[in-house]
Amino acid sequence: MRAHFQRFAAYNAWANARLYEAAARLTDEEWHRDTGAFFTSLAGTLNHLLVADRIWMRRLTGEGETHTKLTDLPFPDFAALRAVRETMDAHIIAFVDGLDAASFDEDVHYSNTRGEPHHLPRGLILAHLFNHQTHHRGQAHHILSQLGHEPPPLDLLYFALPAA
Repeated sequence: MRAHFQRFAAYNAWANARLYEAAARLTDEEWHRDTGAFFTSLAGTLNHLLVADRIWMRRLTGEGETHTKLTDLPFPDFAALRAVRETMDAHIIAFVDGLDAASFDEDVHYSNTRGEPHHLPRGLILAHLFNHQTHHRGQAHHILSQLGHEPPPLDLLYFALPAA
């Protein structure tokens, strides 16, 4: 199971890097443009992903930034968000690399953003984190298309093929 999550952590960083490379071509106006997306703009969508990752990684490690709202926009500036995203992706990879096989089945106790207590196996939380990333990268992909920019292929298959 460890190798499975290591692969997804690496894929996650790869897909984010490709998405941010495409987003780097946007003007500031396009970056913040309301496209009718769930989190309004590409800036809102990609900030949401970072905020959600910060929340989950704090729950998993007990360390890191605290957010109480999934709509926080801590990095309206693209370059700043990109740098923090790269650091977060490296942090996720290092975290997964540091887990042993038994860790994935251990329950993690946490409170949600409303303060309600929950617990889930660490492996399920990581699966959710990576699935959540994929979901919103799909939205970001659509936003790039709406703005007239060519979105990159992000399928897991494209990540896996060179290594196969």
